[in-house]
Amino acid sequence: MAHDGTATQNDRTDSAVGTYAVLGPGGVGGLLAALLAQAGHRVICLAREETASALRTSGIRVRSGAFGDFTASVEADTQLREPVDACLIAVKHTALDASLARVPAAVLGDALLVPFLNGVEHPVALRARYGPDGVAPAAIRVESTRTAPGEIVHGSPFAEIDLTGDPVPRARLEALAAVLTEAGPVTRVRDDETATLWAKMAFLAPLALLTTRYRAPVGEIRAHHRDELTALVEETIAVSRACGGPGDAAQAVTRYESFPPDTKSSMLRDAEAGRPLELDAIGGALLRAASRHDIPVPVASRLVGELGEG
Repeated sequence: MAHDGTATQNDRTDSAVGTYAVLGPGGVGGLLAALLAQAGHRVICLAREETASALRTSGIRVRSGAFGDFTASVEADTQLREPVDACLIAVKHTALDASLARVPAAVLGDALLVPFLNGVEHPVALRARYGPDGVAPAAIRVESTRTAPGEIVHGSPFAEIDLTGDPVPRARLEALAAVLTEAGPVTRVRDDETATLWAKMAFLAPLALLTTRYRAPVGEIRAHHRDELTALVEETIAVSRACGGPGDAAQAVTRYESFPPDTKSSMLRDAEAGRPLELDAIGGALLRAASRHDIPVPVASRLVGELGEG
């Protein structure tokens, strides 16, 4: 799949061409938009006018060791104005409410809405707004950064997606998973939405809270805050188990050991850039779930409070 050049629909050979909207063509959304366009699909990026204008003019340029360096032509607008097969939501939680104005429910219709969002609470809100049968939450494992409008650097050697959605017909999920996998990211359909979202939350929350609180990459957290990391993982796993998610604290700690020492969470990168933090979507959601199940989480509570003060 990797090649230099501009994507056209002639690149698509294995299945029908679809039309996909991407709300938030940043690091993750921009990569997915470019890969779908490179695979021959019609892609409409939804963003502010400044970004939309840049994408219409120059497309999306990707630098990726896994997928190659290429430029993909996409359409761009400030609002969805026509039906699509699916709309991928790749904005930060802090911008979600304002960004959803770009996707009117009446225009979206029965298209799949696929949020690539941190946290566990967003499916309920999205289903209240768009209906229960078409929201298919996804979790993505990737390191991808937008360096400028339409400029994406994909730094990880992988891009993997877990696609779920308990009320969504399995055939719809499988069809979208096939499209995404053919475009590049290995995509698996998961049966249990709650377990899928909490699997990501149980991994993300300790990494995000500790790296951001101490303004340090994971290597420094392992070296200088190991007891705190272990305690926070145990708290998070306890909440995850109570909510129906995975529950192996030792395995979670082992995963952090495998990370390169300079690994930073997206929340830390936001803090370093002066952007709003997804503190409520990650830390706040963790504390609310702990409260519902009467699980004490003193380390998480302290970290959330200290980050909120800062």
